[in-house]
Amino acid sequence: MPVHFSGLLEFSGPGGRFLGRRAKLGLLSLQRALRANEFLQIVLCAALGAVVGLGVALLREAVVFLHRTNFSLPMREFLSSGIGVSPTRILIIPVVGGLLLGLFRRATHRRGSEIVDPIEANALFGGRMSFADSLRLTFSTLLSNAAGASLGMEAGYTQLGGAFYSLAGQYCRLRRIDMRIFVTAGAGAAIAAAFNAPLAGAFYGFELVLGGYTTRALAPVVVASVCAALVQRSITHMQELFEVTGGLTMAPTSYYIFAVMGLVAAGIAIVAMQSVTLTERLLRAARIPDWARPAIGGLLLSAIAFFFPQVLGSGHGAIQFHFSTQLPLLLLAVLLLAKVIASAISVGSGFRGGLFSSSLFLGALFGAIFAQLGALVFPEIAAQRSAFMLAGMGSVAAAIIGAPFTMVFLVLEATGDFAVTVGVLLAVTIASTIVRLTFGYSFATWRFHLKGLSIRGAHDVGWISELTVGRLMRSDPKIVMNDMTLRALREMYPPGAAKRVFVIDRAGQYVGAIDMIAAHDYGLDDALPGIVVGDLARHGALHLLPGDNLRTALLRFEDTQSETLPVLASRTDHRVVGFMTEAYALKRYTQELEHLRASESGSGLYALEPPPD
Repeated sequence: MPVHFSGLLEFSGPGGRFLGRRAKLGLLSLQRALRANEFLQIVLCAALGAVVGLGVALLREAVVFLHRTNFSLPMREFLSSGIGVSPTRILIIPVVGGLLLGLFRRATHRRGSEIVDPIEANALFGGRMSFADSLRLTFSTLLSNAAGASLGMEAGYTQLGGAFYSLAGQYCRLRRIDMRIFVTAGAGAAIAAAFNAPLAGAFYGFELVLGGYTTRALAPVVVASVCAALVQRSITHMQELFEVTGGLTMAPTSYYIFAVMGLVAAGIAIVAMQSVTLTERLLRAARIPDWARPAIGGLLLSAIAFFFPQVLGSGHGAIQFHFSTQLPLLLLAVLLLAKVIASAISVGSGFRGGLFSSSLFLGALFGAIFAQLGALVFPEIAAQRSAFMLAGMGSVAAAIIGAPFTMVFLVLEATGDFAVTVGVLLAVTIASTIVRLTFGYSFATWRFHLKGLSIRGAHDVGWISELTVGRLMRSDPKIVMNDMTLRALREMYPPGAAKRVFVIDRAGQYVGAIDMIAAHDYGLDDALPGIVVGDLARHGALHLLPGDNLRTALLRFEDTQSETLPVLASRTDHRVVGFMTEAYALKRYTQELEHLRASESGSGLYALEPPPD
C-alpha cells in the first residue's frame, strides 16, 4: 500500500487549515512530478544515497564499538583478526548474545509475517518493503554481530538501504519498474558504503537485486552508490577495503592456475551453502525451540572460537591479517574448515547477517592455501601469494553470493591492478558458472528455495501473481443441466453456435464439460432419445479457481491438454462462475511481458498502452 504522511500536515485554525491544504497540494504536485520525471528521480536517488552512506557509517562504527566493548579488544584491532580477544569473553558473549537475540525475535515476531528482503521484494512485490520490519531485521543483525556471529552486517545494510528507498518510492507513488530501481539503488548504495566500492555496489544492485542491467536503471543506481561511498569516506576516512602487501606481478602460467582455482572454489561454495541447510535440519531434529537456537549456536560458536578466534565476526580484520602474515599450510586448512562450520552454525542457528564478508574471508584462506600448494610445484608462485588470495576471494565469494562482476570490481577498486583483475575474472567466471550449472542457486536464491519460493533471481515475476484468473476469465459461460436431453442440447446450440458447454447438477455444482463437436456426432443419432447431457459430460475434476494466477492457469492448460477450462467459485463451492481459454491466457501473458520489457528499457514501442502500476 502507498505510504501517506498527510497526518503530519494537520494545522489548527482557519489559517492553519489553509496552510495545511496548500502544503498537501504542494506535496501532491511533488509526487506527480517525481512519478513522471526520470531526472528528478535520479536527483532523489543521489540525496537518499548520501543518507544511506551516513547510516552505514554509523552502523559500522557501532559494530566496532560493541566488538571492542564486548570482547575487550585493543584499540585499532578488529574482532576477526583474533588479536587480543579475551578468551573468557569468547566463552560468554556469543551465548548471551544468542539468548538476547532469540528473546528479541520472540517478542517482536508477528504470526504469519515474514520480513521481505530486497531481492524478494523486487521479484515478487514490485519493490515494496516494510520499513518497520526492516528496522527490526537490522537491529537483529546488529545484535548478532555484537555477539560475534561469524557473519557480516551486509544483510542489515542492504535491508535498511532498500527499505529506505522503497519507503520514498511508495510515498511518491512510483510505478512498479521505478520502485524496483529504487530498491536496487538503496541496496547498491549500502554495499558501496560498506566496502568503499561504488562500482561493486552498483553491480551488486544490478546482479542480485534487479536481476539484470538496464539503461534506465544505470543513472539512479550509480549515483546512489557513488554518493553513499563519498559520504561514508568523508565520515570514517576509510580508504581501501584492505591493504595488499607484496607485489602483484602475474606470470602467464598463473592464469591457468586461476582457472583450476575456479573449479575448487565452486566446490567450497556448494559445501558452505549445504552446511547451512544441514545445521538447520539438525537443530530442528533436536526439537530446540526457535528462540533458544541462537543461544545453542552461540555455545557451539564459542567452542570453535576458543581455539580459532578468527572465525568470529565478518572477516575484514582477518583478511588484512592474512595479507600481512603467512601461516603454516595445515593451520590455514584447519582455519578454513573452522570458518565454514562457524558460518554455517551462525546462519543455521538463527543469527542474522550476510555471508558476503565471510565468503571473502573463506576465499582469502583458500587462495593462501592454493598458493602454498602451488609453490611446491612452481616455486615462482610464492611471490604471487597476494594475487592468489585475491583470486580466491573473488571466486569463492562470487560462487556463494551469486554476483560475479561485483566481486571482480571489488578487487579492481581495492587494488587498482588490471592484470590481477583479469585473472580474478577468469576464476570468478569458472566458479560461478559451475555452481549455476550444477547446484543451480546462489546463497540468496537457495534460501528462497528452502522456503518454498521458486525464485532463481530478482527478475520481476510478481506481476504474474497479480494477473489472477478472476480478473481474466469470461463471466458468460454456457451452462446446461445434466438431465437435459441430448436432443434439447442440439436444438439449443446448433453446429457452430458454441464450442463447449459446462454441465451442472440440480444443486448447481459442476459435473463436467461437453465438446459440442462430439455432441453433434452423427454416431449418436440412433441413441438420441435415451441420452442425457450428463452421459456426455467429461473431466469434472479439471477446473480453475478465481484466485489462481496466470502461471498456474497456463500450467493447468498444459497438464490437461485442454483449450478451455471452467472457473469454479472455490475449492468447496463448485458453482461455475466463468471460463478461460488457453489462447486468451497466452495472449495476456505475452502482452504483459511486452509491457514489462518496454517499461524496463524505456522504449516507446508500447507507449499507446502504458504498463499497469
